[in-house]
Amino acid sequence: MEEQTNVTYDVSVIRPEVNEGQIGFRGQGFPPVRLAGIRKGLLTLHTLELMAATIYRFQIRAGQRDDLNLRLIGAMCNEMTHYQDFQVKLAEYGFKPNCLRWAFWLVGFALGFGSRLLGPRSILKTGVWVESKAVHHYAQLLASIEWDADTRRIIEKDQADEAAHIARWKQML
Repeated sequence: MEEQTNVTYDVSVIRPEVNEGQIGFRGQGFPPVRLAGIRKGLLTLHTLELMAATIYRFQIRAGQRDDLNLRLIGAMCNEMTHYQDFQVKLAEYGFKPNCLRWAFWLVGFALGFGSRLLGPRSILKTGVWVESKAVHHYAQLLASIEWDADTRRIIEKDQADEAAHIARWKQML
């Protein structure tokens, strides 16, 4: 298992740059059990990030030009980036996304729309709750799966982003 790094990530970067040299086929020569773990982890992260992006999308209040809406838009963009990160990793490993990911979109819609109906405090509490679950999930997947170094760095950066969202929503509460 690869060691977890103690790198500090710049969470003010919402959409990190990706260049052609960072895209490549992954997993050649990996034993089947390692690939199975990576596949399971990537499918989990991919579907959960779809849910998170959808939550923020439906929490954004049309016509509101306030700090909360601005931060929700930034968080949605960041979660969409995470979703793309895992879409790319699935393709690099030769895996397909979960065919039931639409169910995660529905859950995201319900949580996002429902919390928006209940008001700003509910939006923030939902954000703290969902992102806390995400940070915990990320930690479990980082500890239990032998990731390649590039994928591990992306997962760690995305986890740092989720922790920053928690801090932001708590501060706004």
